[in-house]
Amino acid sequence: MKISISAKNGQLSESVQQTIHQKVEKLPRFFDRTTGAVVLVDLKNADQPKVELKVSAEETNDFFAADSATNVLTALDSVLRKVERQLRKHKEKLTDHRGVKPPRGEDSAV
Repeated sequence: MKISISAKNGQLSESVQQTIHQKVEKLPRFFDRTTGAVVLVDLKNADQPKVELKVSAEETNDFFAADSATNVLTALDSVLRKVERQLRKHKEKLTDHRGVKPPRGEDSAV
């Protein structure tokens, strides 16, 4: 999965970028068709940085979430929870569309 991290109105330290990369690269375990992620950190308000995350996946629309918090990593955690929820919901829609039916000829009433 390709991960792009960029900062707006400021710079991120190397350690923060590595932490962001490590957390974002875990997203494919929720939906294995993810192809890329773009993380944008807006440092315009130093006391409330805003983090935006856009995840691309095969054969579907992009997943997007944004949030601001007291620091970058707290905002990132919040955004990751939102995107994880979106990925799980999408995967459930794809896998649960068949439904479970009893085999033919058997009566399901007991």
